[in-house]
Amino acid sequence: MDARATDFSAVRTAMQRYVDQEIIPGVSWAVLRGREVVDQQCVGLADREAKTALRTDHIFRAFSNTKIFVTCAIMLLVEEGRIGLDDVVEKFLPQLGNRRVLKQDASSLADVEPAKGSITIRQLLTHTSGLSYGIFDPGTVLFKGYNEAGVLNPLTPLTDMIDKLADLPLSYHPGTGWEYSVATDVVGRVVEVVSGKSLDAFLKARIFDPLAMTDTGFYVPEAQQGRLVALYTGADVLDPMKPGLTRADNLPYPQAYRRPFPRLSGGGGLVSTLPDMLALVRALVPGADTLLKSETLGQMVTNQLPAGQTIRFANLGPMPGKGFGLGGAVTFAPTPFDPPNSTGEFQWGGLAGTHWWICPQANTAGVLMAQRYMGFWNPFFFEFKRLAYQAVGA
Repeated sequence: MDARATDFSAVRTAMQRYVDQEIIPGVSWAVLRGREVVDQQCVGLADREAKTALRTDHIFRAFSNTKIFVTCAIMLLVEEGRIGLDDVVEKFLPQLGNRRVLKQDASSLADVEPAKGSITIRQLLTHTSGLSYGIFDPGTVLFKGYNEAGVLNPLTPLTDMIDKLADLPLSYHPGTGWEYSVATDVVGRVVEVVSGKSLDAFLKARIFDPLAMTDTGFYVPEAQQGRLVALYTGADVLDPMKPGLTRADNLPYPQAYRRPFPRLSGGGGLVSTLPDMLALVRALVPGADTLLKSETLGQMVTNQLPAGQTIRFANLGPMPGKGFGLGGAVTFAPTPFDPPNSTGEFQWGGLAGTHWWICPQANTAGVLMAQRYMGFWNPFFFEFKRLAYQAVGA
């Protein structure tokens, strides 16, 4: 066994430990050196109760891994000159013009002032638009407003979401802050308006079919639902290393991902498999036959935030060394949690533990798939990626 194989067995050992400790039910991954797959493995179970071993053809809820697909969709339209990154959103969605912004220390949705500028497509892609999510900041004025308005209601189409957002104020003036938000869902609706196709039809025609992604879509067909992995919650959302998993297939709402819903969520609506996600990531690694032009990929992996600004989450605070490109975070200063040579890494993930990364400088990329609700940037992912970089020799 050569050194590289030994190193990847260390990756497997570490991931098996998280399975044995009941932190994750199972995990599958693929690691690239350049565009060559140098490791692909599965450990653990797709279904703990049925004791079904995890396979590479199992289907996962992508959650926010969906965002990279919708980012690619809008960038295809940018390349064709049908839309510009600095176009204002009201050019395509008139309801989102003439925005109002919550005043600092606002006590109600009525405490607003006129926005100092319009939202741009670039700001939507970088989560600097002033939109919110209504998920991560309980107790705030906007959390209450988003939830009372039903902004994320899966039983309504994207057009309804836009109408709801038109009546809600922004969290801050466009371009002056960073907040994870429904912005990518708005981008999904922009794709529909510009292309004249529904979001699912556009993604299928321009991304899924060209990349031979046969198991990616907005729901799992009934005949394939035996391949959908079970979803679990951890024992304590505030302690990601507390052992224990509870089955939770009905999150985030009953029948999610098991049947078509009116809402085609560009922010979190897709299901996918390890091979399908790998096909997309390989198509975004610089080289021949990329999905997008090299200059487009270069823009996407470039930090778009002002110097000194980092991304931040309401419940976690600022994320040191992390900016944001077009559709994913960009590491400009690795922390002790990151691989030491991951400067320039472009990456993101989903709420239930699906992740992808591309690091041009280190000549590596990869995909990791798990199904632990609130598994985004869980300790298992950080350890996995550090070991994977070491094994690749990046």
